[in-house]
Amino acid sequence: MIIVTTNQIPGKNVVALKGFVQGSTVQSKHVGRDIGAGLKTLVGGEIKGYSDMMVEARTIAFQRMVQEAEDLGANAIIGMRYQTSQVMSAASEVIAYGTAILID
Repeated sequence: MIIVTTNQIPGKNVVALKGFVQGSTVQSKHVGRDIGAGLKTLVGGEIKGYSDMMVEARTIAFQRMVQEAEDLGANAIIGMRYQTSQVMSAASEVIAYGTAILID
């Protein structure tokens, strides 16, 4: 599976447009992360627990997007993007999306 953020893949021809694909996940914070984050805001610096949580969320969303593209018979995704949003005070959603295509 070739995945790019551009709208075309140099040297490849689009055989078929398979459609919009996306994958998402909602991750919530837990008490341990909240306590550590609260203390970290006093001294500054990276909040490693949240960074790790977001890496995990992006990975899950990305894998779900790829699975959806494969289910459509695509072998590439163009225009891939990530988006995040706060669903509620203790949870964030990560969405990976793009256009699934079949290339030769």
